[in-house]
Amino acid sequence: MEIRLEPVKKEEKEILYRLLQYSLYEESGTDLNEMGEDGLFEYRWFDCYFEQQDAMERDAYFIRAQETGKLLGFVMVNEYMQKFSEGHSIAEFMVIPKYRRRGAGKKAAVLCFEKYQGNWEVCPSYGSEKAYLFWKNVIEKYTDGECRFEEGIFLFQN
Repeated sequence: MEIRLEPVKKEEKEILYRLLQYSLYEESGTDLNEMGEDGLFEYRWFDCYFEQQDAMERDAYFIRAQETGKLLGFVMVNEYMQKFSEGHSIAEFMVIPKYRRRGAGKKAAVLCFEKYQGNWEVCPSYGSEKAYLFWKNVIEKYTDGECRFEEGIFLFQN
């Protein structure tokens, strides 16, 4: 399956927000996400992806099928670093379950890594063995094993 990353436009942010809610719900089984009384999961940095509120760069992309444009998921990238002094990190990443295990996630991750050169930090969803194994496989293959895993974070340079 060939895919592309398409920047999320400001007028499409509600679509991204709905997808993000699905992702936060899915992760809530293993991490500390709590649903609010309004039935939504809080994501206080969401608007920062559409309105510059600080010096940090943030970008959001839809993952789409190359041929049809079908929406397959999303990825959110920012410059929040825990180990490196500068670089990029995957803030949020989701492929719709129907399209998992078909290569779309791996291809989307590699497209992100190629788009932003330098240091990378990737934190798999806390407590999710599936997320850990996905990122371990993708990053080890992408870096030919030139990565490390410290305190729940994959670290590498491209």
